[in-house]
Amino acid sequence: MRGDVVAAARLWLGTPYRHQASCRGAGADCLGLIRGVWRDLCGPEPEAPPAYTPDWGETGRQEVLWSAATRHLIPLAASPLDASPLGSGLLATGLPEPGLPEPGLPEPGLPEPGDVLLFRLRTGGIAKHLGIAAETGAVPTFIHAYSGHAVVESPLSEPWARRIVARFGYPKGAI
Repeated sequence: MRGDVVAAARLWLGTPYRHQASCRGAGADCLGLIRGVWRDLCGPEPEAPPAYTPDWGETGRQEVLWSAATRHLIPLAASPLDASPLGSGLLATGLPEPGLPEPGLPEPGLPEPGDVLLFRLRTGGIAKHLGIAAETGAVPTFIHAYSGHAVVESPLSEPWARRIVARFGYPKGAI
């Protein structure tokens, strides 16, 4: 099952980066890749994403991407990385304060092939990048749409790994 997710994601490799696109071979951004794999494995998308600008996550504190992932994917784990000691740990949205685990989720552990990875690119910013874990072991990799490039399989190096704030799975019944 997890292998199906990785195989579907690898079909997108080389797709040019195009903001807000989700068309294998023609263009995709990081969300577009996740949406395209959903369509390949699960069928029609459960909701259309709203329009968003390339800098959509630069202002505000709403975890829009995390919230959408929680609505449609299966939460596997959240990370305590860059946790803030202030407040209750929950934002007004009901989502965890950036960097704090979602209540009831296990610690993240290591990503497994097929996991959808949610990244916080800047400490104190919202989580705004997605990828799919591809390989584990000595040389872990993940597949993502990389701005200015294409859909690529990159090493899940320490700088990337420490930015993972949550992991999700595609619904099992749909795969």
